[in-house]
Amino acid sequence: MKYSQFASESVCSGHPDKICDQISDAVLDTALTLDKNARVALETMVTANKVVMAGEVTCNSSIEYKEIAKKVITSLGYDKEILNFTSNSDIEVLVHQQSKDIAIGADDDGAGDQGMMFGYACKETPQLMPLPITLSHELCRKMDELQFGELDYLRPDGKAEVGVEYEDGKPQKVTKIILAKPFDPQISNEKIKNDLYELAVLPVLEKYNLNKVGIDEVILNGTGRWEIGGPYSDTGVTGRKIVVDTYGGMGRIGGGCFSGKDPTKVDRSAAYAARFLAKNVVAKNLADRCEILLAYVIGKRDPVVKGIELFGTQKEDITQIEKFVWNLMDLSVRGIIEKLDLKRPIYSKTAAYGHFGNSEYPWEQIVR
Repeated sequence: MKYSQFASESVCSGHPDKICDQISDAVLDTALTLDKNARVALETMVTANKVVMAGEVTCNSSIEYKEIAKKVITSLGYDKEILNFTSNSDIEVLVHQQSKDIAIGADDDGAGDQGMMFGYACKETPQLMPLPITLSHELCRKMDELQFGELDYLRPDGKAEVGVEYEDGKPQKVTKIILAKPFDPQISNEKIKNDLYELAVLPVLEKYNLNKVGIDEVILNGTGRWEIGGPYSDTGVTGRKIVVDTYGGMGRIGGGCFSGKDPTKVDRSAAYAARFLAKNVVAKNLADRCEILLAYVIGKRDPVVKGIELFGTQKEDITQIEKFVWNLMDLSVRGIIEKLDLKRPIYSKTAAYGHFGNSEYPWEQIVR
């Protein structure tokens, strides 16, 4: 960690890309509820008054794709025609069964894809996540809560970006907060900024015992105006927010996204396993920062490459740390799925505010 300043961003649950992630993962959860061995690789795209769902799904029961999408859209607050995107928007479903060429490998407990996956952890927050992405997630979550509560003039969609000053690799203070959120134009910019400052920014900073950032250091809607967000203003696609989903750019990311993929896809399951390993290294005070690499090839059960980066922060001999890490779990595809119990409908919640840092997820558990 050599940066003297670092920034990360997150997006609200109503962001177009996140609409797509949540629809894709809602389909996955439905499939796993119907058939724990279901295979899902589903992409969603949204634009003005249009949803397209496409991919490969193998499940022993039928899935009501359109109804799932409508439920997600409504839950995110897209319920007014002025937004040009609601549950009444046209929904097109283009889904077929998984390719036999892929299935033959996954059926034999091999990886459903090839690629490299990374896991990361550090001591910057109680969740052992980088501070900038953690604060960005918290601000987006808070803005969404206010949209459905005290500040009902807010509209779906939104972003948050947080800048943090570092010294010797340790966060010292928050230097800049950038918020973006659509709103009813009858409300003044000044009121919105004051409300979000008092009800979102200050509570989040206080929660983490951080310095109080003045309202002049907060930027709201860079152009000064944002009335209509969502798919009308920005086309969304599944898997386009992989930096938001992981470590805000501080840890490396692999080549594939998570959402819409069942756990035979190591893009997802091995990334979760890598986070589990990295978090346990830091939680056990073996190092202040840890990054784990796992690489797989389609059809093969075990990783073909694995590695550990500790950034010079290790507290024990590297040989002992490696022994600890590689004995934590069986890193075969089946071993990961069984250890983390991944054939469950637990994925919809991961599709907003990041896949890491939430203690409810099995890959966040610390080994006793």
